Amino acid sequence: MAETKPHIIVGGGIIGLSIGWRLLREGVEHVEIFESGEAGRSSAAWVAAGMLSPRAEAGFEDMDVYEDGVRSLELYPRFLEELCEDVGDRVPRLERTGTLVCAVNADQSRELDRQFDFRKRAGIPTQKLSGDEAREREPLLSTKVTSALWLEADAQINNRKLLLALREAFHVRGGILREGTTVSDVIIRDNKAKAVQFGDEEEEAATITIAAGAWSSKIGGLHAAIPVRPVRGQMLGLRMTPHSTLQQPVRTTNVYIVPKDDGRLLVGATAEEVSFDQRVIAGPIMELLHRAWELVPAIYELEIEEILASFRPATRDHRAIVGPSEYENLFYATGHWRHGILEAPLAADTLTRIILEHTEEVMIE
Repeated sequence: MAETKPHIIVGGGIIGLSIGWRLLREGVEHVEIFESGEAGRSSAAWVAAGMLSPRAEAGFEDMDVYEDGVRSLELYPRFLEELCEDVGDRVPRLERTGTLVCAVNADQSRELDRQFDFRKRAGIPTQKLSGDEAREREPLLSTKVTSALWLEADAQINNRKLLLALREAFHVRGGILREGTTVSDVIIRDNKAKAVQFGDEEEEAATITIAAGAWSSKIGGLHAAIPVRPVRGQMLGLRMTPHSTLQQPVRTTNVYIVPKDDGRLLVGATAEEVSFDQRVIAGPIMELLHRAWELVPAIYELEIEEILASFRPATRDHRAIVGPSEYENLFYATGHWRHGILEAPLAADTLTRIILEHTEEVMIE
C-alpha cells in the first residue's frame, strides 16, 4: 500500500500547532509541521501576554475582529478540555479575570469616555468605574487613575504553558515536527500546490497550510506574496513579590500589565514598523516602564527577568487570513496581528473543517 502524502503546515507557532493537533484529532493520520526554529518557543505567541480580551480591544479595532475574538473565546473551554484529554494536567487553565482599562490623565479619561459610549452602542457589557472604585478592585493601581472600564467577561491564559501543551499533544497524536527547517517555496504545478521546498529538498503534500505568522510573506513560489507584514513588539517580564501581585490584567491606551500564574508580570507592548529588525531598543522599553509605573507604581521595585522582542503578523485591516488560497490544496492561516492566542481555537476549527471538506481522505462527522 502506497504511503499517503502528509498534510504539511508551514509554521510551528500557536496557529500552526493548533491546526496540526486539530487535524490529527479529526482522524488525519499524517501531519507534518515545518518550523524554522523551535516549535512554540520561536513564535510570536511565546513573546506575548496571553490576554483573551476581545471586549477590552473593542473600539480600538474593527468590529469584525471583535466578533471573531468573542467567538473564539467561547470555543476555549472545549479546546482546553480536549487538549487535557491528550496531555492531562499540563494544560493551563482559562482564567476568567476580566480586564481593567484605566485612565491616568485627562486625554486618556476623554478617550475612556468615548470607548464607554462606543461599547454601550455596540451592546458590549461594560462597567464604568471611578478611580476609587478601580482601586477597590485592584489596590495596586496608582492614585493617578481617575476612571476605568471594567470588562468582566474577558479572560487570560498562560500562553507559554499553552504552547508547550499543544506541542506535546501534537506529538501524542502522532504528528511530526520538522524543526530547524525553513520552507522557502511552495511548488505549484497546474495551479495546484504539490510540495514544499526546503534547502535542496522537496516533499510532496496532500495539502499545504501557510501558518508562518509574520514570515508568511517570505514563502516563495506564489504569484504574489501573502499580504502580511511584521510589526515588532517589545515587552518586559518582571517578577512579582507577595506584596506586588496584581489580581487581573490592567491597561491604559498605551501599555498593558498582565500577571501570570507562574509569578511573572508582563509589561507590553510596542508596535513598531521596522521590518524584521528584532533588536531590543532602550527608548521604547524606557517608555513602557514609565507608562507602567504611572499605572502601577509598585513595579519600581520589581526584578526584570527578561526583555524580549518578536513580530506580530499584521494585515491591512488587522483581520486574519484564514481559508483556501487561489491554488488548489493550498490554505492560509496567518495575519492574526496581536490576536493569535485568542483566535487559535477558531482558526483551528475553521481551517480543519475547510481542509477536510476539500479532501476525500477524511471527513468530519
